[in-house]
Amino acid sequence: MTLTNHILDAWHLIVPPRGNPHGPLPPLLLLLTFVTGLVDAFSYLMLGHVLVANMTGNVVFLGFAVGGAPGFIWWASLLAIGTFLAGAVLGGRLETTVGHHRGRHLFLTAIAETVLVALSLLAAWQAAAPYEGWVLALLIALLGVALGLQNATARALAVPDLTTTVLTLTITGIAADSRAAGGQNSKIGRRLVPISSMFLGGLVGALLVVGGHDLWTLAVATGVLAVVVIGALGPSRSRASWVSKK
Repeated sequence: MTLTNHILDAWHLIVPPRGNPHGPLPPLLLLLTFVTGLVDAFSYLMLGHVLVANMTGNVVFLGFAVGGAPGFIWWASLLAIGTFLAGAVLGGRLETTVGHHRGRHLFLTAIAETVLVALSLLAAWQAAAPYEGWVLALLIALLGVALGLQNATARALAVPDLTTTVLTLTITGIAADSRAAGGQNSKIGRRLVPISSMFLGGLVGALLVVGGHDLWTLAVATGVLAVVVIGALGPSRSRASWVSKK
């Protein structure tokens, strides 16, 4: 593919053309990817070095904690994993109920996630940093459930390269599908969009936390999720062909 084709491919992910097989889902999932960066920045920098969206990291961090590495809390990593699993179970139940309609599925997930992140913002605001004890546990639990639900929903929606929380396979695909590896299309333009979205979320979150505005990280995440809810309202009522998984 030429550079122009890669740019066009990326643009169509941000602004889907008419007849796109995934309808308006891609830009909404990109917003959720941005939220992942924001929330993981908050959780890692403020909640004892845990990642509420990236479970691979938590498994490694748990090993660090058990091995006695300073700065890591074993029960915090376990709690993040456990609550993420609980959120994924809720996401699975939601798929069973409304998974036949992808727009409605995303809409209900966005509402639930907005509520959970808003509750974490309220809890953080009431307690104030540094977060310890039950407040730390509560924040990890709320955010863990929220991101587990998001991950399960993104998996069920099945939009290529938009898992919203995991980029390992996306980055691998750029290299493995490239001409250097014998492939035909690395889809680098399209795949760089979610990578950039999560990077920007992490960057904004880090800047806010380092600047002493950690609450704003959760506030921005809540605001972006509210935008997703509004954006998913119309699709939740759609009868177009894209609402069904291909």
